[in-house]
Amino acid sequence: MNEKIRILHCLQTIGSGGVERRRLSLAKLLNQEYFELKIVCTAVDGNFYKEFEKYGVEVFPVGVLSNPFQLAIHKNVRKIIRDFQPHIIHGAVFEGVTIAAINGFFNKVPIIILEETSDPITRSWKANFLMHLFGLIADRAVGVSPASVQYLKEKAKIPKEKVCLINNGVSLPRTVSRQEVINIKKKLSLEPDEIVIGSVGRMMSDEHKRFSDLIKAFKKIQLQGLKTKLILVGDGPAFDNYRKLSTSLKISDSVLFIGYSDDVSLYYNIFDIFALVSAHEAFGLVLAEAMLHKLPIVATGVGGMKYIVKDKKTGFLVERFDIDAIADKLKILIQDGSLRKEYGEAGYRRALQNYTEEMYVKNVEKLYLNLIQKKKLI
Repeated sequence: MNEKIRILHCLQTIGSGGVERRRLSLAKLLNQEYFELKIVCTAVDGNFYKEFEKYGVEVFPVGVLSNPFQLAIHKNVRKIIRDFQPHIIHGAVFEGVTIAAINGFFNKVPIIILEETSDPITRSWKANFLMHLFGLIADRAVGVSPASVQYLKEKAKIPKEKVCLINNGVSLPRTVSRQEVINIKKKLSLEPDEIVIGSVGRMMSDEHKRFSDLIKAFKKIQLQGLKTKLILVGDGPAFDNYRKLSTSLKISDSVLFIGYSDDVSLYYNIFDIFALVSAHEAFGLVLAEAMLHKLPIVATGVGGMKYIVKDKKTGFLVERFDIDAIADKLKILIQDGSLRKEYGEAGYRRALQNYTEEMYVKNVEKLYLNLIQKKKLI
């Protein structure tokens, strides 16, 4: 292959979320002798975009897309396409999908790929209709979980032959030393016999992650006299509201708010149980991360999460908003160390077989090469 395959990724804001991290996986693991990547995004938030520079991937913020047909934004993207001449334009998140579909079509990019990375249960009929139209002009529509695939086929009504599943994946955890664990436990004043329940996620809106439900369930655990701590890793606009909630429930001494951390492996290593009780979730990358740390799971059976967690095998699935059920399942795991170990080991094997970033990149690369060969572009 003399000519590199040029791929233009289109995203919304680049912060430090799962979508951005999967693009970083592609930048890191795709063979740079054969692939060249660039990224268009609506904006950057923080310094995570600099991670792409380490792999020679340029990031181009083109402005916030306030409506799908904002000409100024598309004009900026058109210039980048004209200069880069991509073989493939690959959009993820609704704004990124919009940019990829419209600009791929009107600028005659040979291959258009759309990727559904959310669980769009609240998406309007207009947005669903737009997704349908974009799917008609795309070569492939990728779902990152069976739930996303179901949405693409049934609600967006994209032709089934264009839809494919590529499970999300996460990087293998770094090795955390015993001394690091001792130090962080000491810093957080954790006692040896305390069971630590943990969760990780951006605290953008309680309508999504529902950390409030987890805090309320933890209150019920506390009332039963179980020796536990709840550790929440993440930051965002709802952070202060969650702290106020724990204070109002009189459990603030037992709920530890870490804020944002770029080294979540350290905290996974002090958790005994992992909980994610979102109202909706396309995949739930932190579930795969937790499973790779051999943690048993309590999760809501929504979106892609019900496919990741195997109920009563790698953890427990509960109905969303069911605070009593969350508390009950946490209590079972708190009181049964052998069950925590059994579920944790089973989850580790499952994640290693299905949800690593290497597998994700391998499947995306296979998709790229199949489409390139099909269209005889190189």
